[in-house]
Amino acid sequence: MMRRRLLVISLFFLVGCSGEGPEAPAAPAASGDQAGSAPSWREQRMALGRETYEAACASCHAGGEQGAPVTGNRDDWSGRSDMWQAVLFNHAKAGYLDMPGKGGQAGLSDEAVEAATEYMLDKTFPELPKD
Repeated sequence: MMRRRLLVISLFFLVGCSGEGPEAPAAPAASGDQAGSAPSWREQRMALGRETYEAACASCHAGGEQGAPVTGNRDDWSGRSDMWQAVLFNHAKAGYLDMPGKGGQAGLSDEAVEAATEYMLDKTFPELPKD
């Protein structure tokens, strides 16, 4: 199961994306299940991931621009090599092959880039266990 997750994460960052956009998304707004309750760390991380994805990743991964695998399309992610999660996060942050580091958004924090990776994985393979 972990190897599959690592495979999927690696796929997010094998094809380059670039473009202009905000340097970093704002911190996610607090919204819990109950009025006045704080969101869980998982909800906060996925909100940051979604915002980062929309700001820096979706320009390529939403529609397959420049051959990027489409988020949510399992077939686009098949046949990729599996790597350790730390290596995948490093590729996302530093760049890999044609993909620029941080999707061309140098102002993004490492946390935001990692959260975007997890967000895309969750959208493509929602049945995988959540950390």
